Amino acid sequence: MTHTEFILLAFTSLLTMMNPISVIPIYSSITEELDKKISKSIAFKATLAAFVTLLIFAFAGHIIFNIFQISVNGLRVVGGFLFFGMGYDMLQAKISRIKKPKKDIKEFESDVAITPLGIPLICGPGAITVTMILVQDAKSWAYKGLFVATTFIVLLIVYFSLISSKKILSLFGPSGTKVMMRIMGLIVMVIGVEFFFAGIKPFIQDIFKL
Repeated sequence: MTHTEFILLAFTSLLTMMNPISVIPIYSSITEELDKKISKSIAFKATLAAFVTLLIFAFAGHIIFNIFQISVNGLRVVGGFLFFGMGYDMLQAKISRIKKPKKDIKEFESDVAITPLGIPLICGPGAITVTMILVQDAKSWAYKGLFVATTFIVLLIVYFSLISSKKILSLFGPSGTKVMMRIMGLIVMVIGVEFFFAGIKPFIQDIFKL
């Protein structure tokens, strides 16, 4: 695989798994009552948390999994639950319930940036799995460097998508935004179900083998 082919594979895989379009309605709802500066700070912290998490799993994921005796399939199951719950809230238009009072804004800003935005919405089981596979396939440090650079570019796209969310959503209008949020909620729920069954299938197969 050439450098160009590797970059294209990493870029398309990561962008598909992170899917900023699916995060925009959630981010917009969470930051709806916050000022522009705080909203940008949340977007920055979320993408930074996703970037750091991906790098940790990229270069130490297998070690972490071996130490705690966990598997990517277990991560898929947990991620499936989280995605399903978030998708259900979007479908019922209940995302606003996670908003906090202004007096707790600093704590809220850090908490919501890391979870659920940074993890698992931007950096979910799919992105982590793809990351570990790509780094495993990167046979030299040149390829690993290309992977890090590509990951940075993808997350830069995610960041600018988030801070431009109001402009993007304004194209749809209030009614269109609500419809899109419910559609994306349904899609997120389906993704959650897919993650859950993809993760639990190997466990069931192991049980029946016993």
